[in-house]
Amino acid sequence: MLGNGQAKSFVSDVTEAEFMAEVVEKSKEIPVIVDFWAPWCGPCKTLGPALEAAVNAAGGKVLMAKVNVDENQMIAGQMRVQSIPTVYGFWQGQPVDGFQGALAPSELKKFVEKLSALAGDGGLAEAIEAAEAMLSEGAAVDAAETFAAILGEEPENADAFGGLVRSHIALGGLDQADAFLAGVPAAIAGAAPVEAARAQLALARQAAEAGPLDALEAAVTADPVNLQARFDYATALHAAGRIAEAVDQLLELFRRDRDWNEGAAKAQLLTIFEALKPTDPIALKGRRRLSSMIFV
Repeated sequence: MLGNGQAKSFVSDVTEAEFMAEVVEKSKEIPVIVDFWAPWCGPCKTLGPALEAAVNAAGGKVLMAKVNVDENQMIAGQMRVQSIPTVYGFWQGQPVDGFQGALAPSELKKFVEKLSALAGDGGLAEAIEAAEAMLSEGAAVDAAETFAAILGEEPENADAFGGLVRSHIALGGLDQADAFLAGVPAAIAGAAPVEAARAQLALARQAAEAGPLDALEAAVTADPVNLQARFDYATALHAAGRIAEAVDQLLELFRRDRDWNEGAAKAQLLTIFEALKPTDPIALKGRRRLSSMIFV
């Protein structure tokens, strides 16, 4: 492998003797980009490094084989390379795409992404689905291990990152979850799964301080205009897993005084909705009811 010793490279020099194993056979599992070049070729000196950078940035979803046509004339002839640089993309043992001449970095990125997509995600979607099932069934330790393994393969997978945080929340490791969120990769910091995990952590911290449910219910019943008691009751309801009832109480609070405590009811509702899946019936119904109150 080529590289500077500081980061893994997915680029290698390939000879005619290695072509079958390093290109044809490997492409049956991972797409392989073949760059036909020569030391005297001016455009090659521009294309080669740019293409290598795009391949390495893909993190192993595609490989690159560099073939020096001066030293490997037979394979260049078999591939009908008439001018250089010539680039072919191999998948399942066959060339499926290619181009001649230099391309802009943005076009090279698209070419690499297109080849990478041929192999799918390597089963990561199925692994995430399995981890989510573990978490929903209460096997939070197994879910956390699976999400962590997925992140080992794809560090910027927002679904896996959010799942890892939620797994630690389920295990009661709120500080650990907070630490993960503090170190979230910038590329996915604003992704929906990460924001949902952040909202769940905020609600989990509130739940840890929630008062006794019966006492709070009694306080609201005795004094319906006590908005702090109603807010605390909603927090306790959510902590008890009675999310729909918590939403009802917060909507009632918002109806009575939308500006109470600097709009705390609306903010809490949005946090709850954010923590739920976008298609969750509670979130969908709650958002509609909140919108109808806002725009009355």
